[in-house]
Amino acid sequence: MAKKAIALAATVAVAAIALSGCSSSGSAANSITGKPTGTITVLTQRTDLVSDGTFKKYAAEFNKAYPDVTVKFEGVNDYENAIKTRLNGTKYGDVLAIPAAVKPSQLAQFFEPLGKTTDYSGKYRYTAQASYGGTQYGIVSGGNANGIVYNKKVWEKAGITKLPTTETEWLDDLKLIKSKTDAIPLYTNYKDGWPLSQGMGSLGAITDDPDAAIHMAENPKPWTEGTDIYAIDSLLFDSVHDKLTEPDPLSTDWEGSKTQLGAGKIGAMVLGSWAVSQMQAAAVKAGASADDIGYMAFPANVKGVQYATNAGDYAYGISKHSTAKAAAMAWITWFTEKSDYTKSQGMVSTLKDSPLPANLTGLSDAGVKLIEPAAAPKGKESLLSDVANQAQIDLYGQVYRQKLVDIARGAADGTKDGYFAELNTKWSAAVKQLVK
Repeated sequence: MAKKAIALAATVAVAAIALSGCSSSGSAANSITGKPTGTITVLTQRTDLVSDGTFKKYAAEFNKAYPDVTVKFEGVNDYENAIKTRLNGTKYGDVLAIPAAVKPSQLAQFFEPLGKTTDYSGKYRYTAQASYGGTQYGIVSGGNANGIVYNKKVWEKAGITKLPTTETEWLDDLKLIKSKTDAIPLYTNYKDGWPLSQGMGSLGAITDDPDAAIHMAENPKPWTEGTDIYAIDSLLFDSVHDKLTEPDPLSTDWEGSKTQLGAGKIGAMVLGSWAVSQMQAAAVKAGASADDIGYMAFPANVKGVQYATNAGDYAYGISKHSTAKAAAMAWITWFTEKSDYTKSQGMVSTLKDSPLPANLTGLSDAGVKLIEPAAAPKGKESLLSDVANQAQIDLYGQVYRQKLVDIARGAADGTKDGYFAELNTKWSAAVKQLVK
């Protein structure tokens, strides 16, 4: 599973962790500041980098600095669900990507505190993602811009010379791709499910609002025209409704879709910029060029200016139950500061003094401005996820958007306006209960 989770502090409604995990405090002899020794197991969603030996190479480099530490890796398929289950016990490795289903208020229950957030925020980006009450519990592995990955050759063949900046232009462009090429204009990856939530990464970009998450949490009717979530879900619905997506969504395939986009058989997919390097590799494997793969902002603008959010991917934390916490801390620090992970994956470095990756030059060339989601106000760190859970709407899952697609393609009863009204009703009831 070579996917990434949208790095926002949110949890799917029906998948919130009802956690009974035990907490334990590390002894002085087993603290993150001790001498790095022993064996650690790193749990990761990047199964592709485990299977192709990339992580093994990282471990070899790490051992040049820390010869007394043995690093083992476990690639976990269906990462979110698998780790959510394991967190109810004590066997969840030494270092692991913190799953989205862990609320900020639950971080201390499962992860070792790394220190004060103020000690990290000067050096690292995205610290708010793994922080609660002024304490840091993880360091983000890297960041991504959010938008749409596309095949330049397909768009050029369709005669498109200017990337879309509105939904109307977007739909018109997809219609050109459908009529002038053999490519599927937009691929949703409906069957795999998780790609349907990737549009959530653009929350805030549509309205140039770094505080979009908290504003959505407090809005009793967010699925109303003019909001970020309305634009995100409308784009999906209208693209499907106009038959500009794969003909059989029940048979989509994530790994296969990478090859198809790289080979020019798919025009675009809504994914974070982390996907660019994977699509480039797929293009080369298909006999095409890595340069065929481009990245564009969500088709929206504020007074003529387009924006793209720049947010963190998974943060890596240390298990409260680790018996080698100093070694675990050494690995996290080395991985984020010394490895070429973010560079090789085309991601934004967690280190504030590092330059942006080459794969984002397309955004800068188009005049797109990057914005970073703001930290939620104190006491409201998990408000968006709390409201989503209460409303039973899996913002970062796949259930409600699969239904949205089903309505759009005529496989389920309803209309866009009717479904949005239903979502607003559920959301409004949750807001009345939780927002004071």
